Amino acid sequence: MSKLIEQPRYSCALGVQQSVIAIPRTVPVVHAGPGCSTKIHGFLGQGEGYAGGSTIPCTNASEAEIVFGGEGKLRSVIDGAFKVIDADLYVVLTGCTSDIVGDDVGQVTRDYQDLGKPLVYVETGGFKSNNYVSHDHVIKAIVEQYVDKFAEGRGVIPGLVNLLATVPYQDPYWIGNLQELKRLLTGIGLQVNVLFGPESEGISEWLSIPQAQFNIVVSAWPGLRSAELLERKYGTPYYHFPYLPVGGIETGRFLREVTGFGALDQDSAEAFIRSEERKFYAHIERTADFMLEFRYGLPRVFYTMLDATYAVGFAKYLLNELGILPAETQYVVDQTPEEYRGRIADQFRHISERRSAAVEFVEDGGAIQEAIRANKPKQRALLLGSGWERDLARELGADLLPVSVPITYRLILNCGYAGYQGGLRLIEDIYDRVLDTYR
Repeated sequence: MSKLIEQPRYSCALGVQQSVIAIPRTVPVVHAGPGCSTKIHGFLGQGEGYAGGSTIPCTNASEAEIVFGGEGKLRSVIDGAFKVIDADLYVVLTGCTSDIVGDDVGQVTRDYQDLGKPLVYVETGGFKSNNYVSHDHVIKAIVEQYVDKFAEGRGVIPGLVNLLATVPYQDPYWIGNLQELKRLLTGIGLQVNVLFGPESEGISEWLSIPQAQFNIVVSAWPGLRSAELLERKYGTPYYHFPYLPVGGIETGRFLREVTGFGALDQDSAEAFIRSEERKFYAHIERTADFMLEFRYGLPRVFYTMLDATYAVGFAKYLLNELGILPAETQYVVDQTPEEYRGRIADQFRHISERRSAAVEFVEDGGAIQEAIRANKPKQRALLLGSGWERDLARELGADLLPVSVPITYRLILNCGYAGYQGGLRLIEDIYDRVLDTYR
């Protein structure tokens, strides 16, 4: 039985084209019907990367390709991409039409691979999964079809780690989050492959994946499959921090646990953490009088309508460091696989020693909004959601911080909410919205 989902918060599997364009000098080649790629870019939005947006080569499969097959047209588009786009890696992504028809995209790609071309493929028919899941599929394809060719004989580099922390563009703040996480991990003595975005060295960084001492997953569940793959293939252990570390308490916890896992120099790491904590809390102390005087103007309760990584991380920070209470029910919108839901629910049950919240895993934004309306908050509320919640915020007299896609009312360059700097930015953004109502 089909199900209508109102106000979606993620894309189909083909949305992983945004993960591809997030790798410097890497180009997606889309074998799909006309419009698929453009709609995904419009939804996940801001930025085209090296060769994204309207630059993406696409077969625009039509009725002829559905009837007679589209392998010939795919070859033509790949040939054209090699001629006109100077890139280090090309990633063929399939859409619903090609997967239903049964085009042998794997064989087409292998023909080019046999010629030494830097080309891999991933089956990403939209009906197969969502872009959270297919993000791991792309990493797997690049590792198995390209990185493996150069892995033999490369030894482990002490202190090198691969960071698996976000789904580019699906997380609107992915660049800022990766920058802060890399800065923090470098501060405790690690060399960090971030793999995506301007902090990455591109394909040369991907080729060093097998040489990592260990891998770090900062995510509720996306990226875990990739870490497990790398452990099986190269024997690389991984450390998992299951939510976004935001602010002083959780960032310190994250860095200390990484230090212990990697057997790093504890004195050096602790000196860095203390220095960062001192600067973080100095800003809080500097504005303590203002925050105390203005405490009655702040939201008293918050609702998360976010993916699991953000929902848990924000809930811990808002409650334990800012004193904003969680509403009775919080919402996770990323279609979390069943195997991870129990652990996430337990994290909400133990947000702090004295507070807990229930969590519902709901992909339907309309249903979430109706549930909040039915239990209208009696105090000023903070909605952590997306552009979809603007009208709800006005209706409830609540403050809205758009954190999830679609982001339609905010330009994002390198803003992020991870770490110490992200915690300060979150305070600024919350107060900015509150103060804007006093005009």
